[in-house]
Formats: sequence, C-alpha cells, structure tokens
Amino acid sequence: MNIIETDIKGVMIIEPRLFSDERGHFFESFNQDIFVEKVCKTMFVQDNESKSSYGVIRGLHFQKPPFAQSKLVRVVKGAVLDVAVDIRRNSPFFGKHVSVELTEDNHRQLFIPRGFAHGFSVLSEEVVFQYKCDNLYAPQCEGAIAWNDPDLGIDWKIPMEKVVLSEKDSCHSALKDTDWLFDYHDKLY
Repeated sequence: MNIIETDIKGVMIIEPRLFSDERGHFFESFNQDIFVEKVCKTMFVQDNESKSSYGVIRGLHFQKPPFAQSKLVRVVKGAVLDVAVDIRRNSPFFGKHVSVELTEDNHRQLFIPRGFAHGFSVLSEEVVFQYKCDNLYAPQCEGAIAWNDPDLGIDWKIPMEKVVLSEKDSCHSALKDTDWLFDYHDKLY
C-alpha cells in the first residue's frame, strides 16, 4: 500500500499493490491492520455504494458530531473527481479543497477525515462508487455546503449544462453561510 499525502494534512491518497497477469488483476482493497498502522486509528462500521451517470454531482456532505464520519472512498467502475473541503474553523486550510481523480483503472482511494465536507462528480458514462464510514449514518446530523460555492473555486470538470443534481443538493448554503462547522481542534479520526 502506497500512501500519498495531499496538500491538506489528514487527507490521503491510498494506492493498493496491484498484481496483474494474463487472467486479470488482484489487489487487497482494505486491510484494517495496515490501515491503522499507515493511515490512522479508526474502525469502519458501515459500507455504502452508489451508482450514478455522467454529470452527476453528489455533495458536499458531512455529518455533525456525535455522528461525524471519516470516509475511505473508491471507484469500482468508471471515474469520478473526488473532492474534500476543510470545514474546520481556524484551520490553516479552512475552505481549501483537495480534488483527486479516482478511476477503476488507477485503483486509488481517498481517505477523508472528520471535519471535511465530501462530494464527487461523475466523469464517466456510469460510475459505481464505494465508501467506508467510521460512524453510522444519522439523518438528524446531516450537513452540507453548496457544491458551486464560488469561494471554494472547485472545478468539477463537468460543463454547467451537463450537471445533474438531486433536489436536496441544489439548495445548500455557501460555506460562509453554513450555521455549523467543525472546530480545528476536533479529533480528525
């Protein structure tokens, strides 16, 4: 497993070791002991999967304490631009984001700690997206910020006329107008 630090401390790209031959390929997508040793001490408790088509943008979502979540995300089929936004007040990276292309061919995963909003845009005709969470889904603790907040300056790599949003994701507030944020000293994992 190769761990790549991003420009924001705590957000990490994980590249598994791939074994290929004439039959195809094999890789270990997750190993708890190695993850704890090389990335962080967390225990994932829920796995989710979504299927989406080109132009879909999901996000930018987070959960508030006591159900805040760290996520480990990956693409099984297709390609996405995956985005993590630091929403920790007083963080030196507040309002900054990391964006990483995750594809079925590069097998990369992205670890997003607590204190970040998360979203992705679908770059391929179709995508199957999987993610692990270290806390259970709690609808009463849902939070979100606008995917198109101009202060964030995220290039989703999708032409505006091709963007597909849920009704819910089309009406979130900008980061500066969000009524709940993490504190910088809040535990990341």
